[in-house]
Parts: sequence; structure tokens; C-alpha cells
Amino acid sequence: MTSPHVSAPLVWSANLITEFRGLHTRDGVLVRGSLGWGECSPFWEYDDDESVAWLRAAMEAARGDWPEPVRNSVPVNVTIPAVGPDEARELVLGGGGCRTAKVKVGQRLAGRGAGMVEDLQSEIARVSAVREALDSLGPGGRIRVDANGAWSVEEALDRLRALDSAAGGLEYAEQPCAAVEELAELRARCAQAGVDVLIAADESIRRAADPLRVASLHAADLVVMKVQPLGGVRACLALAEKIGLPVVVSSALESSVGLGAGLALAGALPDLPFACGLGTAQLLAQDVVDQPLMPEGGELPVLGPGDPRLEPRAAALAACEPDPQLREQWLERLRRLEDVL
Repeated sequence: MTSPHVSAPLVWSANLITEFRGLHTRDGVLVRGSLGWGECSPFWEYDDDESVAWLRAAMEAARGDWPEPVRNSVPVNVTIPAVGPDEARELVLGGGGCRTAKVKVGQRLAGRGAGMVEDLQSEIARVSAVREALDSLGPGGRIRVDANGAWSVEEALDRLRALDSAAGGLEYAEQPCAAVEELAELRARCAQAGVDVLIAADESIRRAADPLRVASLHAADLVVMKVQPLGGVRACLALAEKIGLPVVVSSALESSVGLGAGLALAGALPDLPFACGLGTAQLLAQDVVDQPLMPEGGELPVLGPGDPRLEPRAAALAACEPDPQLREQWLERLRRLEDVL
């Protein structure tokens, strides 16, 4: 692979408006190439071998090596972290007209042991509040839940039955169990028990040695793809063709620069039957561009490489200024990842 000419990588750090995945801030590094900017922002728990795909995606973006889109805009969901009902309701109402909401469930409780997850009643209250808020905006609102692999098969079956009822019908459940074999078992158990909830695979795609097992084991009805962890837009398109299941494009909680790559993938997929999880700039208190990619009418535009709306700006970067130690950590990490490439 040919690396773009990278000069003066930019490190950024932004606060989150609420805790998400146990995080209160999000950070990464931006690289500039011949035709644009790319983002590399693997989470800190990822080692260099896993993180190198994120740099590969950033380099693809910086080279402007995105396929031609087949649509000009993409429907997106509003993302609801593991918050209380009142905050969940406000996030939906302020969600830029999104008519689909992805609700985080299966939250692990700090200080309660690795196996302890949020109680079902709290999840029901959150989902019910989201349903109420969506209904206030008009008919046809959809709810999906994301458990990040937190549940056993038995827990998932019980919780999905209850959450499906609270939601007035779930669109799908994303990664309810951790293992592909568990997803396959859960999918079969749901069919037997009359729990009519589609199963989506996320971690079983982006963090799997063999993502094709999801299809071969009939473990999911659809898959979630994130551009950075999977190594770029073109790599995702090739994988989607091999898997042969419907795709939902989602973010890895990037800045708007990184979201541009997700939109490039969503814009290039032959079919896009579901809203995408790319409205997450709403969760950042700061962003690196002048006009963050916020949904309007529940949609985001598909932007080409080098679009000025995906270019970091000085004033925005000043608000995302990292401390010197974090900057050096990212620059050292980038050097290691470049060596791996």
C-alpha cells in the first residue's frame, strides 16, 4: 500500500455530552493526503495489530480513494446512550428529525463486577421513553437496541421479549450476545419462541478473525459495518458482497472527518434498507470542522473526498486541543502504526 504524504498530523480531543461506552472524551489523529483528510481513532484498548486497519482507512480517505456514490443522502438514526428516561426523551426530540433511534442496553455497571449489567426495568424505562418521544414526532418511528454482546442466550431471549413489547416492536437487536455461535442459537430460539426480532452482528464482523462465519452459521439477519475498524470503504464493500446480508453502516464515535468515510460507504452500497448509525456527531461537545455533520430531516449528505465540509478548521481545532501528553501519545502511536503498514 502506498501511503499518502502526511504532513503535521493533527491530534484532537473532544468531550462527550454524556458517558458513552464508559468514555467521557473521544480523541484521535487526523492525517492529510493528496486529496483530503482521513481520521485514525482506534480506542485505546486496541493493540497496534488491531489498530492498523484504522490507519488504512484514514489513508484511503486522505488519498480520496472512495467509490462513486449511488445516492446523495443517507437516512440515519439518533443514538441514545445508557441514560435515564428524561435524557433519552430529550435526545430523540433534539435528534435532527431522525425517525429511527438506536438505544444502548446491556450496560455494564461500574463497581458491580464484570458480569453485572443494568437491570431490565431501567432498560424498559429508557426504551419506553424513546417510543413516547418518537410517537410525539409522528407515526412510523423505529427503535433498535444495541447490547454490545452483554447477554447470554437466555438473558437475551428474556430481555428482547420485554424490550420488544416496550418498543412497540423492535426493528432489530444489535450484537445481543458475544459469540457467533450464541447469535445463531439466539436467532433460532427467538423463532421458536415467537420473538419477532431481527438479529444484527457488529463485533462479530469488525473484531472477528473470520467475519464470514456470521453468514455460514446463519447467525444474523443483517450486519453492522464500521469503516475504520474494517480498513476502509472499499474493504467494507468487498466484505459486504461476500457476506451477502443487508448492511447498516455505523460510526465508531468519530469526528465529522471520520463520519465522512462512513457516509461514503453508505452512499456506495447497492442497497441500503435501514437507517445508518452515522448521526453520532450529536454526542460530541466539540468537533474538528466548522459545521459538524448533524442530521437534518433525519438524513446526512454523502460528501466527496476533499469536500470543504470535511476539512479541519483552526477555530474548531482550538476547541479540540489535546494536552501535550495526549498529543505525544497519539503521534507515537501513529508512528508505530505506520511502521506496521
